[in-house]
Amino acid sequence: MIKVVFWGTPNIGVKTLKYLAASKDFDVAGVVTQPDKPAGRGNKLMASPIKKTAIELNIPVFQPISIRKDIDIQTKIKNLNADFFVTFAFGQILSQEVLDIPKYETINLHASLLPRYRGANPIQRCIINGDKKTGICTMITELGLDCGDVCMSYPIDIPDDMTCEDLYKIIADKSPALISDTLKGLYNGTLKPVKQCEEGACIASKLKSDEFKIDWTKTACEIHNLIRGVYKSPGAYFCFNGKNIKVMNSCVISQQSNCKPGTIICVGKDGIDFATGNGVLRITRVKPESKGEMAARDWYNGVKNTIGVLVK
Repeated sequence: MIKVVFWGTPNIGVKTLKYLAASKDFDVAGVVTQPDKPAGRGNKLMASPIKKTAIELNIPVFQPISIRKDIDIQTKIKNLNADFFVTFAFGQILSQEVLDIPKYETINLHASLLPRYRGANPIQRCIINGDKKTGICTMITELGLDCGDVCMSYPIDIPDDMTCEDLYKIIADKSPALISDTLKGLYNGTLKPVKQCEEGACIASKLKSDEFKIDWTKTACEIHNLIRGVYKSPGAYFCFNGKNIKVMNSCVISQQSNCKPGTIICVGKDGIDFATGNGVLRITRVKPESKGEMAARDWYNGVKNTIGVLVK
């Protein structure tokens, strides 16, 4: 049986943790996750999805504020005598002292096909950039940014209507089998990691708040990709009458427009058409500020007389 310590925080790693814990091939000796954080009304302390899952599975949980500095927790984790550490969106950088603890390696599940999209937001960035393919890979963790040798990978196609939420779900579903095969292969010596090629390397930099506001001078395709890439949370938006209107769904209309970018040019049963820097974008669903999600036409019916109006 292969003994592992699982390091993760958000929901994307829950299925992987449950899979490893349920498998007869693995012994999950401990879970490391971020400290509880204030959330919701009242700012009550909330446990991470990974902590909640570990408690349900009766697995010991460790929550360092900084694992690099917490020698006491490092010592407790050493005493677990793990063969591997498995990291999946843990949220802290591991020091070399921590990476040296497991008998074999620290294996990271990364939501891209490295060397593309090293860094914090690979799921969102590949959609925002209009990529047609991405994937998941397992890699040996080193001190650099997602630069370790790649063990295994699983490619995923990105259709034009896929959102970051859709891709997130696929990655969460496919990761358990990938990490299982990786750990078994490394443990048995049948898997040989491959050094990353630097050709095509790029960084998935952290998303910034000023990126979410729609720039109507961009092409209809670029705006559509932004809407898909930051779907729901935090969501792309435009401003109308001093209110932020979050855009939930859109599609690209091939026709051209001579109107100024950001102008509402047509309203029909299928949505609202906006002029862009190149092409027409049809918005089908929106979430106005302080209101629930609704059909774009319903929002239009509430504001009326907006044909030819320029939004910001």
